[in-house]
Amino acid sequence: MASFEAEFQKREEIAEGTMAFHFARPAGFEFKAGQSVNVGLVDPPETDAKGNRRSFSIVSAPYEQELVIATRMRDTAFKRVLRAMPKGTRVALRGPGGLFSMEEADSAPRVFLAGGIGITPFVSMLRQAAKERLARKLTLFYSNRRPEDAAFLDELIDEDVAFQQFHCRRVIRVHLRRNHARRHVFQPTLLTALRDMYTRSSFRLSAVSPRCIR
Repeated sequence: MASFEAEFQKREEIAEGTMAFHFARPAGFEFKAGQSVNVGLVDPPETDAKGNRRSFSIVSAPYEQELVIATRMRDTAFKRVLRAMPKGTRVALRGPGGLFSMEEADSAPRVFLAGGIGITPFVSMLRQAAKERLARKLTLFYSNRRPEDAAFLDELIDEDVAFQQFHCRRVIRVHLRRNHARRHVFQPTLLTALRDMYTRSSFRLSAVSPRCIR
């Protein structure tokens, strides 16, 4: 993977315990919606056994002029440094990486399954699809324990957002009971909805984790 440097611009809270980090997009960094980037801290004030690098799905779409990542804010050295990072701090990037993207030549309807912070690559895909006005039906199923935990929820359900009007035909929010088995989260709602929406057509199913589809 190619190496780049990027300058930190700002941070924002996008859900309870979840933050997005915005970086200036370096010249020559080209990626497909759904891909990831490896972020390295340069001379951080603290570190731990997990090291100074992490890989994140890219939230921003390829047409946007910034690189955005999002993460749950655990109490680790890497994330403490990320949270306190001053504007203008430079980070080392490697990427893009990953094959989790939509094929441009594939016009079949696509169903996205996401849970928690796993929404990030799908936000990139939906934004790019809206920009390009792809002639394809996209349906998103997004699961969280509570609405407060759902990153980008306002954007996903906003009727004024382009991909809600033209591409993301339905967003279904599934709120889990605290002890509910994650692997079964989509089963009853998903099967019923898919029968209703795709009785006469085939579709492709995409999920970050195979546990969402069991």
